[in-house]
Amino acid sequence: MAAALAVAVLAGAGDRMPDGRPTPSGQPVPRWLSLKSSEVHARQGPGLDYRILWEYRAAGLPVQVIAETSEWRKICDPEGSVAWVHRSVVSSRRSLFNPEALETPIRAGRSADAPVRARLAPRSLIALEACEEGWCEVRSRRLRGWVPAGTLFGAAERPLCDANRPAGPRGSA
Repeated sequence: MAAALAVAVLAGAGDRMPDGRPTPSGQPVPRWLSLKSSEVHARQGPGLDYRILWEYRAAGLPVQVIAETSEWRKICDPEGSVAWVHRSVVSSRRSLFNPEALETPIRAGRSADAPVRARLAPRSLIALEACEEGWCEVRSRRLRGWVPAGTLFGAAERPLCDANRPAGPRGSA
């Protein structure tokens, strides 16, 4: 009985907001989602009455949910900016983004010594299948391969932005 209770408590531990409240969606925070469309309004707060800070123009862009309400998601983007978006404009389809100015090798296996199958161009997206043992399996059309989990935006398990920070560009207060 005590073991079952401990498992139930641990199972729900990730489904909490940074302040300890349960998440309205029942999903863990932080978690990864991607933008559904190429026109997504980033708002200062969780509601249509809040000012639009900017517009994302990159369908498939991975974003990390760092807090939520029942209808809105507070996200962290690849530039470290924080904003609120409506839950209808994000998808559970996962992707990775190469924020670097250099190409990222996509390898045939989970090893730095595995042959390079392709290279992901700077500032481009690729579909994410799964991550395991520090490597992420990615897919683009018929190509499948592996990249180190820490090299691309969209795979970190820890929160990348402070959920208590007000919405706005990186470094804004």
